[in-house]
Amino acid sequence: MTDTLTRHSVIETPADWRAAEMAARKDWIHELTGDEVAELRSALAHVKVLGKTLATMTREDFPLPKLSALVGHCRDFLENSAGLFLIRGFPAAEYDKGDLRLLYWGLGKHMGTAVSQSANGDILGDVRNMNVDMNSPNGRGYTSNQKLTYHTDSCDVVGLFVLRTARSGGLSMIASSVAVHNEIARVRPDLLEVLYQPFYWSWQSQEVPGTTPYYQQPIFNQHGGKFSCRYVRTHIISAQRFEDVPRLTPQQEEAMALFDSLAGSEVFHFSMMFKPGDIQLLNNHVTVHSRTAFEDYDEAEKKRHLLRMWMSVPNSRTLSAGMHTIFQDQSAGAVRGGFPSRTGKLIYETIGSLE
Repeated sequence: MTDTLTRHSVIETPADWRAAEMAARKDWIHELTGDEVAELRSALAHVKVLGKTLATMTREDFPLPKLSALVGHCRDFLENSAGLFLIRGFPAAEYDKGDLRLLYWGLGKHMGTAVSQSANGDILGDVRNMNVDMNSPNGRGYTSNQKLTYHTDSCDVVGLFVLRTARSGGLSMIASSVAVHNEIARVRPDLLEVLYQPFYWSWQSQEVPGTTPYYQQPIFNQHGGKFSCRYVRTHIISAQRFEDVPRLTPQQEEAMALFDSLAGSEVFHFSMMFKPGDIQLLNNHVTVHSRTAFEDYDEAEKKRHLLRMWMSVPNSRTLSAGMHTIFQDQSAGAVRGGFPSRTGKLIYETIGSLE
């Protein structure tokens, strides 16, 4: 179906779905076959024989002649269909964390280009509870076990590779931001207009030195026949601590409250519990995601642990000028998004305190 985008009207696209539909569909889930698992095992063994590291590995070092078709289908489904995809069935419990990092990085080399997830320059992030308050000025949700609000990540596609799950909780929740947009268009078009206007956002201490700790960006954008949403309510609220940032208007607060209410309702979001070996991929332009709070095991080796990549993909959409601050290059298929490394270097291995 061709997108028909007239600003502030209902958007017709396969990315407009509600919870019951996606819960019943299976076309976004791929169970790895025995041959596909064998190919991943073989590629991992090959790259280890070559002595490659995350920093030196190329796509050719991790050969996936059969799985390349799945990668192409996955990218197309993310961009032109529902905006989410799950690859399930890799036997993660059979490998140590070092091997799993190599495997996920190798698969990611076929999917797209990883970008930095923080000013530290980490491009293969560890999603673990480090007892960080996500609502603090430096807070990032992936280092907390707190419940997350519905949000997007600062990239085209976010991928999560599940190594271990929590003792309890940690339910993954996903909603279509297109569906949320369309419902607001139907019930409160006045608030839809607000969401297309700039909000002030905090950089959460990820800004380039010498620049302001906040920036402006709308939540909803349209450009080149495509819709894009970027929403992190906690970053918008965090910007209010700066004296020179204008106070949120009642209309802005009401618009965000309506967004949160719709995304959080059972009509719009569906939930899934991760399994070790799962690889969840989301198109941030058309989905928002959240996670319930979780309780970890006491033993360090059992604690919840996911690997995260923020990726640029070669079939991504053109973005509007309103998205320039974060994405920089707005052209389709560009390597873009993420946060610039303050040192200019990229971190491939686990940052010390995470282990």
